[in-house]
Amino acid sequence: MSPVARPTAAFFDLDKTIIARSSTFAFSKEFQASGLISRGAVLRSAYAQFVYLVGGADHDQMEKMRQFMSQLVTGWDVQTVRDIVADTLHNIVEPLVYDEAVDLIEEHHAAGRDVIIVSTSGAEMVEPIGEMLGADHVVATRMEVADGKYTGKIRFYAYAENKAKAISDLARKRGYDLDGSYAYSDSITDVHMLEIVGHPFAVNPDKELRRIAKERGWPVLVFERPVALGSRVRLPPAKPTLAALAVAGIAGVGAAVWINARRGRRRGFRL
Repeated sequence: MSPVARPTAAFFDLDKTIIARSSTFAFSKEFQASGLISRGAVLRSAYAQFVYLVGGADHDQMEKMRQFMSQLVTGWDVQTVRDIVADTLHNIVEPLVYDEAVDLIEEHHAAGRDVIIVSTSGAEMVEPIGEMLGADHVVATRMEVADGKYTGKIRFYAYAENKAKAISDLARKRGYDLDGSYAYSDSITDVHMLEIVGHPFAVNPDKELRRIAKERGWPVLVFERPVALGSRVRLPPAKPTLAALAVAGIAGVGAAVWINARRGRRRGFRL
């Protein structure tokens, strides 16, 4: 009797891999209008975006932004954040999804693979996006909560090696064959995530990830077509937009405020 084939999965980073442009520029007015963050915080987030656009995100930059954002969300009411996400997701995030990413998600599902979003952004943001995209599971940063408010401490930081460990843990739990699985990311900080699967892809890669992809023979995909997701999949009715999407600051992470706007063409790929 031949052995039963193990299931496989496709792991997607979120920022600049699925979503096309900067959340800072998309939501900065809403952040400030909500009263949850100050004008100074908006400017600091915009500066972080500029640094990332120019040179990419290294470990020190990510650590500084993690500390800044962790302090920023301390004391925020969790339910308020969830309500804001629910009310703004379709109006602000939904048009920013790459058409090419939607294609890949559909192709992997058609091939019988689970689709998992693995993001440094906060779970309060990533989980609704994952549901909107039809993902089977998400791995995201999770904040500590006490009395319904964020304490500023991080329970799990989905960054760098932690992403790879979370994928390995999930593979053991669900029986995934990682050698037959796929992973997609834009950032050198996700090289660990890409290394543990048999089919890694660099998507709109930063300079360092592009170099490593070339050295290791990893395919490079370049996405350029943001699409209104509602034109591709059936979505629940959109809710009225509130004045903020504060969740991009959730989880003490910089990734949610560093979604790069660089675009290119997706080049020949077949599953």
